[in-house]
Amino acid sequence: MPAATVATALGLLLLAGGSAGDEAREAAAVRALAARLLGPERAAEFVVSVERALAAESGLDTYRLSGGGGAPVRVCGSSGVAAAAGLHRYLRDFCGCHVAWSGSQLHLPRPLPAVPEELTEATPHRYRYYQNVCTQSYSFVWWDWARWEQEIDWMALNGINLALAWSGQEAIWQQVYLGLGLTQSEVDEYFTGPAFLAWGRMGNLHTWGGPLPASWHLKQLYLQHRILERMRSFGMTAVLPAFAGHVPKAITRVFPQVNVTQLGSWGHFNCSYSCPFLLAPGDPLFPIIGSLFLRELTREFGSDHVYGADTFNEMQPPSSEPSYLAAVTAAVFEAMTAVDPEAVWLLQGWLFQHQPQFWGPSQLKAVLRAVPRGRLLVLDLFAENQPVYSRSDSFQGQPFIWCMLHNFGGNHGLFGALGAVNQGPAAARRFPNSTMVGTGIAPEGIGQNEVVYALMAELGWRKDPVQDLEAWVTGWARRRYGASQPGAEAAWRLLLHSVYNCSGDTCRGHNHSPLVRRPSLQMNTTTWYNRSDVFKAWHLLLTAAPALAASPAFRYDLLDITRQALQELVSVYYEKARTAYLAKELVPLLRAGGILAYELLPALDKVLATDSRFLLGSWLQQARAAASSKAEAQLYEQNSRYQLTLWGPEGNILDYANKQLAGLVADYYTPRWHLFMEALVKSLAQGTPFQQRAFDKLVFQAELAFVLGSQQYPTMPQGDTVELAKRIFLKYCPQEAVASS
Repeated sequence: MPAATVATALGLLLLAGGSAGDEAREAAAVRALAARLLGPERAAEFVVSVERALAAESGLDTYRLSGGGGAPVRVCGSSGVAAAAGLHRYLRDFCGCHVAWSGSQLHLPRPLPAVPEELTEATPHRYRYYQNVCTQSYSFVWWDWARWEQEIDWMALNGINLALAWSGQEAIWQQVYLGLGLTQSEVDEYFTGPAFLAWGRMGNLHTWGGPLPASWHLKQLYLQHRILERMRSFGMTAVLPAFAGHVPKAITRVFPQVNVTQLGSWGHFNCSYSCPFLLAPGDPLFPIIGSLFLRELTREFGSDHVYGADTFNEMQPPSSEPSYLAAVTAAVFEAMTAVDPEAVWLLQGWLFQHQPQFWGPSQLKAVLRAVPRGRLLVLDLFAENQPVYSRSDSFQGQPFIWCMLHNFGGNHGLFGALGAVNQGPAAARRFPNSTMVGTGIAPEGIGQNEVVYALMAELGWRKDPVQDLEAWVTGWARRRYGASQPGAEAAWRLLLHSVYNCSGDTCRGHNHSPLVRRPSLQMNTTTWYNRSDVFKAWHLLLTAAPALAASPAFRYDLLDITRQALQELVSVYYEKARTAYLAKELVPLLRAGGILAYELLPALDKVLATDSRFLLGSWLQQARAAASSKAEAQLYEQNSRYQLTLWGPEGNILDYANKQLAGLVADYYTPRWHLFMEALVKSLAQGTPFQQRAFDKLVFQAELAFVLGSQQYPTMPQGDTVELAKRIFLKYCPQEAVASS
């Protein structure tokens, strides 16, 4: 593709990317952030300003740092986001501070260190994007404003300037559908429950987990207004939803002649909850519904001119004909521009990666060329593992964002591909005629593996990869704990080269450990790393405990690696139990199965209970707190329990969103393993084959009993993480694995 064509495409996007905003308002937003983060007294030592002219040369977000050493530290940014990123850079690199989901280490020196000479940094990326449509359900669903405020601060400090803002849209859809003649009961039947809205929004599901109470709509409208106000105050571009073509079945009652196609099922759900109806692109209702929704949405929330819509997310289109695919794509975009002539469509590129057999060159081209160049912004959603830009001629010249997906379902489990993440954005920029315009952080769930997200956020402001990842991760650990400790730093270097060094097909970002799976004799326990490296890192962190035990982040990490080590031990003892069963050796089976089910899992539950972030009670309390009545609280809690476990009524996406939480381990995972080991022992004792289907039916009843249960769980931590981790280590860690650590 000629360079001039690429430049034209990018130029169109830059023009459509959002308004300049108000310099004074954005500077005030960053000053308020600093006060929330550092306290008013220390925040007063920073002078924050926003000057658009700072980006005049590059046209890209830029910050400038100066002062300190007894004088105020001056932070100037070309936008509020740039100023916040500059503030974070100063805190990180000059003060040795650390900001993270699990908590921040903010021990500021007195006086503030001097910036030796004025430092000016411009990002090489027009956009630094954040979120996956699924993040809204796996992590954000029960958040109140206080938690959203923390997250938007985190976004600003990490230089995020483009993010989804999808709360409250169901209230607008309700208004549109009622106006079209649907009844309230038809609308209620269509929407999913809160924990499954992401898949309702993408057309995968309807009805499941619902209905949405009227209070839900009111609260989400209120929340969306606050989210948008705060995002825009920093100069962020908020991506609003648009009509993708999916409609309720009840549309066919109101408009009997409407041309709709019922798509296939999704996620092993039957048509009671799936098989969505898709409007034909040529049907007169398509532009009417699309325009009605976007007009009402933008009237309520305003607009930054970027809209998200996913018509065929994990859903095979009814035709592979390029003309059909182009027509659907054009219809979605035309419904946007009928309301907003400046509209840019943000498309998750997951569909191209998820079904590569369907999305061949002709099909890809049909979609990508149906929208004018520069008006379709594609998220290369899983680029750290399976980039699509390299097999689509840089998305046929459409601008794209190189994204790291990393995590599926919000699983716990140490995991990452730091090498691929580090090199990926620079490689995408160097790709011939690249139309890359940004980097993105797009996990399905957050709150895990923070080292991975710290690196990715930093890469949004780097022109080149980190040259020495060992040195980088050492510095990260030092800042995280607020002190240099050789054992802890060595542990992180070991993790860098083991759990954070996956490649190829192993980098799927989903925890398949036997611990969090329904037991069988066919479970895969292979890993891309040596388990001994996890045990060695565990040992090294424990040696650092006397020096670092006062650090909340250290305690969190020690618990996380203790959790990972116990996960590895579950695999080890599962393998021993399976080997004993297949060899028909009852005593070794009893020994290995007993340790797994009656010792390791209770130990895991007990150590998880020492931290509020690993409590099932905390998770469920968030859901209940979002409710306005006892009935709503029960609905929301059941939504949350289903998502963590069965996902659907029959275990349709079983254990996909698995977590390791105190209470969940004790009352969901442990009973499964008890039943499994008892079934194996009975099989050997009676000389009858183990029947997996019969076991699955039996264990499903136990799983369902947990999901439908009402037992309340602690919301306050109990016990001491360090002491429990030491005891577990001394009792269970293979000593030969740590002999050289």
